[in-house]
Amino acid sequence: MYKVSWLFLIILVNIIVYSSTGYKILVAFPVPSKSHAILGEGMVRHLLEAGHEVTYITPHPKKTAPPNLRQIDASAILQNMTGNPVSLKTLLRKEVDLRDTSFFHKILEKMNNAIFTNKNILKLLNDPNEQFDLFLGEWFFTELLSGFAAVFQCPYIWVSTVEPHWQITRFIDESLNPSYNSDILSTNSVPLSFYERVEELITQVKLTAMEKMYLNEKDEKTYTDIIGPLVAARGRTLPPYSDLIYNVSLILGNSHVSMGEATRLPQNYKPVGGYHIDANLTPLPEDLKKLLNEAKNGVIYFSMGSSLKSVDMPDDFKTGLLKLFGELKQTVIWKFEESLTNVPSNVHLVQWAPQQSILAHSNCILFITHGGLLSTTETIHFGKPIIGIPGFGDQFINVNRMVKKGFGVKVDLTFSLVEDLKLAIAEILSNPRYTKKVRELSLIYHDRPVPPGKELVHWVEHVIRTGGAPHLRSPALHVPFWQKLYLDLLVVIIVVLYATKILLSRLFRLIFGKGQLNKKKYQ
Repeated sequence: MYKVSWLFLIILVNIIVYSSTGYKILVAFPVPSKSHAILGEGMVRHLLEAGHEVTYITPHPKKTAPPNLRQIDASAILQNMTGNPVSLKTLLRKEVDLRDTSFFHKILEKMNNAIFTNKNILKLLNDPNEQFDLFLGEWFFTELLSGFAAVFQCPYIWVSTVEPHWQITRFIDESLNPSYNSDILSTNSVPLSFYERVEELITQVKLTAMEKMYLNEKDEKTYTDIIGPLVAARGRTLPPYSDLIYNVSLILGNSHVSMGEATRLPQNYKPVGGYHIDANLTPLPEDLKKLLNEAKNGVIYFSMGSSLKSVDMPDDFKTGLLKLFGELKQTVIWKFEESLTNVPSNVHLVQWAPQQSILAHSNCILFITHGGLLSTTETIHFGKPIIGIPGFGDQFINVNRMVKKGFGVKVDLTFSLVEDLKLAIAEILSNPRYTKKVRELSLIYHDRPVPPGKELVHWVEHVIRTGGAPHLRSPALHVPFWQKLYLDLLVVIIVVLYATKILLSRLFRLIFGKGQLNKKKYQ
């Protein structure tokens, strides 16, 4: 009886201690894209498993949620963002270009408006009883979400869903050097040629000027108009927007050196790429399991992701790809959003596919992908060579890096796609160097002190425990650009040289001028 009582007491004490270490964390991944939602869900999963109480703002809420998770339904953002002009057809016809900054910023403006007019989000922000230990938000080319930290007066962390780039590092240190770091929407990959270096420099200067002269002023007005009254209602003064956006405690990057570049990073940038991959993979459905197990010549998995849907392909593409795949001896699993006729016996169309579970299977020998960072991360995680067909965003630089690292082949999204893809498949399947290289990178990817999920939880808790981790902040934030470039020293050197020139000139005239006068006197 006493043993049972003591055991009960020990369990009770452990429960109390465990629950007392849990923090209240607000997480926001409001970008209306399924791939972004996957990253958000992965972040939330790790925080919940660590015993924290999470409030999650998402356009993709789950029907059921664990007890320590509260979802803020932001699905109305999806409705406000309807009429997405980006599809395989529009990209093929060159009707849209997301590298066009004016077009891209219109999309951002529309998204921000949808976020800050969402009734569920506003209800949370307006509740004076709501308090959080930390705000953890997705950075997506705008800093407006940092206003959440101003409302709840807590430290905040940005989650960068892409590889490190100059637009995100400037908030914790300074912009990355454009001579060996490409813009995240660039098609250039290092090492850069002379022309590419100039191009990257112009991109940084142009975007910086655009932000300072136009975008920052617009965002600051939104911040003042919407966040200002919320902070005032809590009896506080609104911090200046220019101070708040540089007050970020940490950046968690969905990146790793095996996928990107070994560029220099500040102390408070922590690469945790691959955290979204669940150690407990979803079991394969019986039909897919049987298909993969019985594929004697291996399986090729083809998916263009969640944003670029195969259903939007021109009809001749669909016909051509079915013919191409039907000529292969391998089994092909094609993530396709509708049914097709005249499908070859070795081709299997699936409207939904457990991608990670398919890539994890030993019989999966090739992944054909759009080149999103989640897909390129998963191919390195599971050690599979890939063919990349980039469409927009960071897909170009991801695929270019993949090619330079030697574990894949790039196929451009053009009207010769079918013919180019045929050559790429033949190259990958006939040359073992791609599989060898991706397995080498997979070893590097997995060889970490702790898994990325555990690391991100550690740094989240570290920021809270240390009151915002001010000890990790770079002194570069307090040094103006003219001091970083030693322009003051340049001015001193110019003044000294000029003064020296004047002094020497006067001495010359004084010495040699007297000589000339004496010479004339005795003539």
